[in-house]
Amino acid sequence: MRPMKQTSDISAVLIEWYGRHFRPLPWRETSDPYLIWLSEVILQQTRVAQGLDYFRRFASRFPDVRSLAAATEDEVLKLWQGLGYYSRARSLHAAARRVAERFDGVFPTGYDDVRSLPGVGDYTASAVCSIAYGQPCAVVDGNVYRVLSRLTDADVPTDTAAGKRYYAERARSLLDESRPGLHNQAVMEFGALQCVPANPDCECCPLRDRCLSLARGTVADRPPKREKKAAVPRYFNYLHVRCAGSTLLAKRTGRDIWRNLYEFPLIETPRAVDFGELQRTARWREWFDEAGDVRVSGMLPMPRHVLSHRVIHACFYRVDLPTWPAGLSSFLKVLSSEISRYPVSRLTELYLERGE
Repeated sequence: MRPMKQTSDISAVLIEWYGRHFRPLPWRETSDPYLIWLSEVILQQTRVAQGLDYFRRFASRFPDVRSLAAATEDEVLKLWQGLGYYSRARSLHAAARRVAERFDGVFPTGYDDVRSLPGVGDYTASAVCSIAYGQPCAVVDGNVYRVLSRLTDADVPTDTAAGKRYYAERARSLLDESRPGLHNQAVMEFGALQCVPANPDCECCPLRDRCLSLARGTVADRPPKREKKAAVPRYFNYLHVRCAGSTLLAKRTGRDIWRNLYEFPLIETPRAVDFGELQRTARWREWFDEAGDVRVSGMLPMPRHVLSHRVIHACFYRVDLPTWPAGLSSFLKVLSSEISRYPVSRLTELYLERGE
């Protein structure tokens, strides 16, 4: 590894490239820190093509931080439904409320104040402060990691403390402090469109003469990848219980996946089970032993549902009852026609789309 040379020249090349190739996106047409922050939160671990519609819906429904702060968490989660990584939505809502309470509804201007908001890390704070306020803060996201690793041929993993320090220093050294927002958007867009993860077109790259990885033939190996942890399989058996036009929902709590989203009564098992085995579980007996005539009118095994570190194997059973038994009294009873009002996981949403 060696430091990049002529860093100001590299920044100028990136900004000139950006001027010709940038995608016209709504958050690039504003200096409103709230909208810029909103876009950054939505685009974390999300493709622009998917995030764009969500940004438009959120910006329309919550045009400023006060309106977002005044919403209920259920409303925010419902609007977020299908985007995944729901902790982002909860943090987004909590941060809006913090701005309303601590900053009188005015989005803060200082880096430390922005950084103090729930869910806001170094990257998001740097993006907001540089783009909205012109502060000299260098951003480092996945695209920037890749650009920096290839330019310097850095054999440094990005998900280590040493790696984070290294790339943060490289990003700061590259930053054009006279136009930090433009520079940051340029380097991120360059990584998204030009210096892509697989098979980048290095021959037409404006930085090809400065790229150490290209010179050494290591482009495909930068940044180095660490071995991923194996995804843990989980087995979910959902019971879509129906009686007299109503059904049952439960709100997920604790620190597990999909926290604060709603779902049908769930029996999780350590392995895949058939319906006979499901009926012999303690939870089934607790819920249905006094239910009388329990009729299972259908079942729908779902394709495996892949999350970041888990693979969900799910099956939905339609359970019809003549009356509500006492064993199910702890659940929320809702009209079947009103399920769509509640925020649910993408898995449940897919079932509702396919199963009804």
